[in-house]
Amino acid sequence: MTAREDILGRIRAARVQAKPHPGPGPVPQRGQVGGEERKALFTRMALLAAATIDRAGSRAEVPGLVKSYLGQHNLPAEVRLAPDPRITELDWASQPLLSTGVGGTDGSHPVSVTGAFAGIAETGTLALTSGAPSPTLLNFLPETHIAILDARDLAGTYEEVWAKLKAQYGDAMPRTLNLVTGPSRSADIEQTILMGAHGPRRLHIILVDES
Repeated sequence: MTAREDILGRIRAARVQAKPHPGPGPVPQRGQVGGEERKALFTRMALLAAATIDRAGSRAEVPGLVKSYLGQHNLPAEVRLAPDPRITELDWASQPLLSTGVGGTDGSHPVSVTGAFAGIAETGTLALTSGAPSPTLLNFLPETHIAILDARDLAGTYEEVWAKLKAQYGDAMPRTLNLVTGPSRSADIEQTILMGAHGPRRLHIILVDES
């Protein structure tokens, strides 16, 4: 028996003898809320992390809110849309002064608009999966990232997101799951906060509640 075969044999034996998974660990009390309280918690935690938030009563309001946000912050009226039907099928033509393109990015696009797999109220975090409809670089290369989050995809805790991920993807898991809390920042240099250090300088979330 070679060393490799010996190692693989020990791994197989250990897997056979492994005890059943003990189940989820402790769940923080803060995230165990629902309804409006969950939305309020997510909003409060996201704002504390330096993100900004708009609320929309329907997805039809999203293009107008995007254009309004860009205007308020004197940002280019140009957005790169994720190739996600939930994003591309919105009525962007209703904003004739807003230039749109669809696809990934090479870093030359100032603003991206993407969907979100889930939000986590516990910490105001976005869960962003990778895949054809959701190119990961759109979450990190543009200076401004606008994420569209459906209120029905808002979880209270991280444990709920893991369960949702397993239920939706099964064995064909996405290559990556990025957990993003607020815009990118660093205080590595002289403990001075620098926004946009490793990703977007601004993170704007549009929470869509069509209930």
